Amino acid sequence: MGGGGKIPYPKEVWSPAGGWYAQPANWKANTAIMGAFMIGVAAIAFGISADREYRDKMPEPGRFFPSRYWSRQIREHEKQQTANQS
Repeated sequence: MGGGGKIPYPKEVWSPAGGWYAQPANWKANTAIMGAFMIGVAAIAFGISADREYRDKMPEPGRFFPSRYWSRQIREHEKQQTANQS
């Protein structure tokens, strides 16, 4: 079970991915850095998208609507509605 040991391979082979059985010493740090970078890019894209969001029709009061929490237009509309009701 297990398929045997590692196969012999030439030591002079080079590839961008690291060749056979590559396990760079700093792979955890590189993975953490790229993960943080990807989360940062996604957060920036989300922020830009939320700022540019526009609604022709506002959601009904009391109905679950996720973008209610980050859409400036919906929040201002709901503040205006509560001010008018008071």
